[in-house]
This record gives sequence, structure tokens and C-alpha cells, in this order.
Amino acid sequence: MAEHPRITLDPDVLAGKPVIRGTRLSVEFIIGLLAGGWTETDILGSYPGIVHEDVIACLAYAHDVLSSEKVFPSAA
Repeated sequence: MAEHPRITLDPDVLAGKPVIRGTRLSVEFIIGLLAGGWTETDILGSYPGIVHEDVIACLAYAHDVLSSEKVFPSAA
């Protein structure tokens, strides 16, 4: 998986979930907002501690995690 300098995993922050560096905002949370219809402008306006590059880093991290997922089709 690619390195993501804006994303950090620390067992003492949100039980080790990947978060935007220097925040307690998880990648999962940001992706969930986007999936729920929030725009990047909405997110940046509501969470002034993050910037465009942080949102892009969340998307890139999610992409890398999903693309490295192994799928085993059933024999059915």
C-alpha cells in the first residue's frame, strides 16, 4: 500500500483508526460524509482544521485499502 503522510494510525487515537494527521477526524468519517452527500466545501467549512489535500488523502487511503482487498468468489 502507498504511503500517506497526511494519514496516521496511532493506537492511542480513536483506537488506531486511520485519521487525518493532527486531528481526531477519521478517514472513515470523512468518507462517510462524502457518501452522505456532503461536498468538499461543506466539509472544509465545518472542519476548518483540515484542507483540500486532507480530503484527497482520505480518498487515496480508502482507494488503496479497497484495491488491496482480496476477493474470493464462491463456487456456487
